This record gives sequence, C-alpha cells and structure tokens, in this order.
Amino acid sequence: MDWILFVALAFIWGSSFILIKIGLNNHLSPYQIAALRIVTAGLVLFPTAIKYIRQIPSNKLFIVFMSGTIGSLVPAFLFCLAEEGIDSSLAGTLNCLTPIFVIITGTLFFKISTSPNKIIGIIIAFVGSLLLLFSKGQMQESQHLLFVSFVVLATVLYGFNVNLVARHLLSITSLHIAAVALSLNAIPAFIVLIFTGFFSLPFANPDILLALGAAALLGVVGTAFATVMFYSLVKRAGGIFASMVTYGIPFIAIGWGLIYGEVLSWKEVLCLMIILFGVYRVNKKVAAK
Repeated sequence: MDWILFVALAFIWGSSFILIKIGLNNHLSPYQIAALRIVTAGLVLFPTAIKYIRQIPSNKLFIVFMSGTIGSLVPAFLFCLAEEGIDSSLAGTLNCLTPIFVIITGTLFFKISTSPNKIIGIIIAFVGSLLLLFSKGQMQESQHLLFVSFVVLATVLYGFNVNLVARHLLSITSLHIAAVALSLNAIPAFIVLIFTGFFSLPFANPDILLALGAAALLGVVGTAFATVMFYSLVKRAGGIFASMVTYGIPFIAIGWGLIYGEVLSWKEVLCLMIILFGVYRVNKKVAAK
C-alpha cells in the first residue's frame, strides 16, 4: 500500500505541470488557472476545515493562513506564470529543488544547523540547475530567465513553508492545517477570479471547457486529494520515505512533456541526474538518523 501511494503521488504531482500548460494553451490566463486551482481545492477541503478549525488555537490561525499563502497560493501563481515561457518538463524538473531550499531557508531564517554533507548536496544541485539552463540554449534571453526565476522562487517558498510549519504548527494535525489553510486562501483566489473576468468567459466554448477541466483537476486531485494522500503516506511510512516522492516528480513531468511534443535532449537528462544526486546527498544524512 505504501508504494501504491508513493507512485500515485509522483504521478499526480508530476502531471500537474502539463495540466497547467493545457490550461494556458486553451484560453485561460495564468491568474485564472492558479486561482481556480486553489478555489476548487478549498471547496473540496471546506467540510474538513469547518469540522476542525475550532481545534486550531486562535493565535495560530494567522500562521495557518500564511502557510497556505506561502505554500500553496503564491506558488500556484508562480508556476502558471512560469509556464507561459518555459516547458512544463523544465518546470517539473526545477521543482525538485524544493528539498534544497528546505535546508537553505532553515539555516537562514530558522537557525537550523547544516552539515557539510548537506552543503555539498546543495552545491551539486545548484550546479546541475545552472547546467540545465545552459542546456536549453536560452541563457542569453532575460525573459527566459525571468520565467525560470518564478519556479525557483516557488521552490524557495515551499522550503520556507516546511520550516514554518515545523517551527510553529508542529502540534496541529497536518491535514487540519492543509484543510483550513486552503479553505481560507480560497477567498483571495476567488477575488482574483472575479477581477480577471473569469465569470464572463464563454463557457460553451470547448477549449474553455477543456482548460476549466484541467484547472479543476489540478485543484481537486493535484492539491486537495494529493495532500490527504501525502499525509497518509507520512503516517504509514514516515516522513523520509514520503519525501522521496520529490525524486519521481520530474520523470513524470518530463514524460508528459514528451507526449505533449516538448523536446528533451540527452544533456537535459544528464543535468536532471546531477540535480537529483545533489538532492540525494542533502537527504542522505537525514535518512541515516
């Protein structure tokens, strides 16, 4: 059962990048896709949020809200903006930098000590990321770098959020945090839908319906259900095993990119392996403990 959850999560999260691309290619703006993703996730988890919100201390509610903003809302917009200019496979590959930024933000903002082994892993992954950008042959294009920076910023926020939860929300059940955080952040996401003219779209248009389906699938399966599955895996097999899902996501993202007609060179595959090796080095010491 543990491996079934593991493979399912890697497939679901690895598929999210191509769903974003489908939405963008079928007349939805990046703001509408991201907002719809959070709104649908919040609606699915709303019953859970209503049931357990009173169990969260009042002085922790703002932190829970900010956790949802930093860990879900803002990254959703950043990934959608990024995929306006880069392939979904590249976005999925760079997403595996998240464990690296868990270490970096933990050291910089939460005074968590870092071992030399982790520093070596961070450097290896960073070098692999730079080589990956060079392999795309577009390093000279400032616009391309801007789109890449959106993904990197999203992984920084993911890393910061992991440390924020560990430092301030450790006593609260993870599923309760996710349900309340996503439900609360569905409110600003809904406001974004209003101001982007979402409700004036021609919903009878087949392309619009396809984009809506992709965005809703992102929210319901890729955000709400996947969160429940992930915490179930953590409970059953432990956090170390669950965190290994990060390694599988890029391969799924690349696979979908190839099916969708994106080009992948052997240089990019080699760079991906370097990044994953760096992430492995970062997590190796933790696994040993």
